[in-house]
Amino acid sequence: MELVVTDLSVARGGVPVLEGVAFTVRAGEALVLRGPNGSGKTTLLRTIAGLQPALAGHVGLEREAMAYAGHADGIKAVLSVRENLQFWADVFATGGIDPALAAFELEGLAERPAGGLSAGQKRRLGLARMVVTGRPVWVLDEPTVSLDAAAVGLFAQAVRAHLAGGGLALMATHIDLGLAEARVLDVAPFRAKAPALDDFDGAFL
Repeated sequence: MELVVTDLSVARGGVPVLEGVAFTVRAGEALVLRGPNGSGKTTLLRTIAGLQPALAGHVGLEREAMAYAGHADGIKAVLSVRENLQFWADVFATGGIDPALAAFELEGLAERPAGGLSAGQKRRLGLARMVVTGRPVWVLDEPTVSLDAAAVGLFAQAVRAHLAGGGLALMATHIDLGLAEARVLDVAPFRAKAPALDDFDGAFL
């Protein structure tokens, strides 16, 4: 299994932000997208995950193979930690949630309502969802936001276990993920060129 992105161009709000993006991530590999805020990392991930259309290019992997985690944690505040994970396990028909609870050290919080968790605990719960999806491709946007050093370590261990099981991971961040072995791709060379102004536009500048 591999994720092959070919000559991909993406837009935010109708304005092209990245063009000609190309890379391959194979089973057992992790790729980290780097770039400053506003450079198009989130837009690229959302396009690859099938959440918005591309302007051009091709993503050579079925979207059903991917699990996406964005800036929102994707949890229900009134449900307990256990109930949140069980909901997603039922959606993806993957069965038990104990490995996910253990991976992010949530066992002691399992019966607590998610709305009562700290920001870091909510993030750990949101990331634990990835484990219960059973999907081989994790697409993660700024996954370690709100995590302390210990929790970043748990995240890195979970990703390594996923890779060891034949999965792959595509992540975007501008901070350390604790995964020194991951390949890094700078999105700056793919920045879209500014559209040329025609004479009518120029008259108003």
